[in-house]
Amino acid sequence: MQLNKLFLSTTTALSVLALAACQDHRAPDSPAITIQNRSVTPVLAKVLPSAAGGRLAVDGIKLYSLLSSDDKLDQSPSFVFGGSADGAGIFQNPDGNYTVLVNNEDNFAVSRITLDPSFKPVKGEYILNSDGGTWRLCSATLVTPLEHGFGPLFLTSGESGQESRTHALPVNADAQQATMSREVSALGRWSAENAVPLPKTAYPGKTAIVIGDDDSDVNGGQVALYLTNTVGDLENGALHMLKRTDGNQREMDMTMGQKYDVEFVKIDNHKTLTGAQINGKVNELKAIKFGRVEDVDYRKGGGANGREVFFVVTGQNNTGVNADYSRSKYGRIYRLTLDASDPTKGKLEVVLNGDDRTGPANMFQDPDNICVTTNYAYIMEDPNEYGDEKHDAYVYQYELSSGKLMPILVLDHRRTETDAAKYNVGGVSKLGSWESSGMIDVSDVTGRPNTFMLGIQAHTWRDNKYLGVDGGSVRKAENQASQLILIEGLPR
Repeated sequence: MQLNKLFLSTTTALSVLALAACQDHRAPDSPAITIQNRSVTPVLAKVLPSAAGGRLAVDGIKLYSLLSSDDKLDQSPSFVFGGSADGAGIFQNPDGNYTVLVNNEDNFAVSRITLDPSFKPVKGEYILNSDGGTWRLCSATLVTPLEHGFGPLFLTSGESGQESRTHALPVNADAQQATMSREVSALGRWSAENAVPLPKTAYPGKTAIVIGDDDSDVNGGQVALYLTNTVGDLENGALHMLKRTDGNQREMDMTMGQKYDVEFVKIDNHKTLTGAQINGKVNELKAIKFGRVEDVDYRKGGGANGREVFFVVTGQNNTGVNADYSRSKYGRIYRLTLDASDPTKGKLEVVLNGDDRTGPANMFQDPDNICVTTNYAYIMEDPNEYGDEKHDAYVYQYELSSGKLMPILVLDHRRTETDAAKYNVGGVSKLGSWESSGMIDVSDVTGRPNTFMLGIQAHTWRDNKYLGVDGGSVRKAENQASQLILIEGLPR
């Protein structure tokens, strides 16, 4: 997507933040960044042979280690990057430096990393620690005036049960106020993975935010919509749940090859409701009970693409409340195509079905996160450790036009390397016990085509030196490490 270059003064420059929205926001005279390994940690992922062979135009993928919990940054030598790197966003500053915002999920924290014009990390700080974060912080969305019509804000959702909320964190937040919660009551209480505003071109004059509810309890997970007729109003809009117009609430009754009429139905007086009360509305409103709704993203490219929403259902074991197997077990990818004039109406379809173990997604081990570009979706796994895992967590490429699916990356636990003990604390890590997350397209903001950033949550990489590094009092015992890598050569 070609956009006019926009670069503002210091006081307003943050209004041109670049999300994973494939936008061109580089400073006019910015030098090209240098792509190279910047971290002392090796890349904890590998390109799969099928990807290296060039199928689906992924020939020439290269991986680089950008930042890890073992790196000491020149301008903040005491900063330690937290574990479980997740949702992220990136923008360029007026001085040519770059800022990356990253959720450290299990630290309940948000890191702000400064990279110099060559893309070398030079400074780190926490702008939300566990005292302010309050909940596990998973995926996130960087909201910008150019893309969404309001902001700049880092929307980061809590996922520690049904009473969790979403933070609207100013990107220039003072690190001295890291204990300050930035929760937004109007977006409701959910065990949410992400809250994603649609681009401003999708519904001019409105703000529509799609929320994924990662709930596995009796009422399942929902897809929610916050809708306001005032752009950027995060206080006075209405909140809705997704239902089929025929009232069928069973996820597994939807099959590939079919499109289902759906609508978002309003939750009355939602700001006065607890999360338990919102969940109590599921049967009353006949909302679809999904098996843990995780990440949400929309198709890039402008125009009608912004109304093409993809969301991930990660799945849950077919025991307990899912003993009837009414919800996905191995995970699904859905496409929700919203009506051009009414965002509360649309068509829903299953585009990838991990529960069909003979179909194209038969290798799925619980997809968790998604990054959608103009022509592709990149899907990240977080296996639920059912005990039947066949491989470590994959990153898949899904071609939107053809429906072709291919695993392109696999996480590297380094089980047979000389440093295996460092990354496999407690013994050899199980298949699929790590996950990747927070993939964003950094191509246009950096000026390097087909370049992405990805977080790696190496859950068995632990040490006391990582204890409570966010500085808050809530997660003092959290001792995981994690990594950010760059991926060069992926088509968009």
